[in-house]
Amino acid sequence: MTHHSVPDDSIIERVTKPSTRAERRKAELRQEIIDTAFVCFAEKGYHSTGIADIAAALGIGHGTFYRYFSNKRDIIDHVIDDLAARIVGALGTDNAPDAASTLDEYREQIERIGVALTGILIEDRRVAQLLLFHATGIDDELTRRLYGLLDTADALTTGYLEHGVERGYLRADLDTRNTARAVTGMLLAGVVHGLRDPDENSITALNEAIRRLLVDGVAKG
Repeated sequence: MTHHSVPDDSIIERVTKPSTRAERRKAELRQEIIDTAFVCFAEKGYHSTGIADIAAALGIGHGTFYRYFSNKRDIIDHVIDDLAARIVGALGTDNAPDAASTLDEYREQIERIGVALTGILIEDRRVAQLLLFHATGIDDELTRRLYGLLDTADALTTGYLEHGVERGYLRADLDTRNTARAVTGMLLAGVVHGLRDPDENSITALNEAIRRLLVDGVAKG
């Protein structure tokens, strides 16, 4: 297998670890195909990248590629699936919408979620750049899927806000649906700023400002 230029950190992490050596090697090769594909997308553009480019960069045959993915679009779907699974995983247990009972618990919950989502969304700049700036130009199906992810984010945030209103620590007159949309917008803008200026202190300061708005801006007076 030839050497190719891929960062040490993988684009995605498997949620479950393969148990046997064969399964581990299969998972590693799948990961190498994904990472190499993203290098090619970054260098040549998605539409100008062919399966031959990905296979040649990795030093594998076309047949090997097709044992893992049906086409290059399938790679994008796989990355989105994993990203969505990791985000949902970060919102479980103590970070679930109904886990907080007081404003202080909500504040702590928001901080945990903010740290987790920042790590997931800007962990690999290529994923965020592709999804935010390029994916809607790939095809209509992917555009609809991304809008669906946006709707899911709005619905999840609405659940947190509605729970806070019901428990009495958030404002009773809160427009939860549109506030949730505003929150999603802030988070997406935060990712964009993080891509433009990856300085850790800048990202931390911006996240803190967002968290303050998510608490002080909606807390019951």
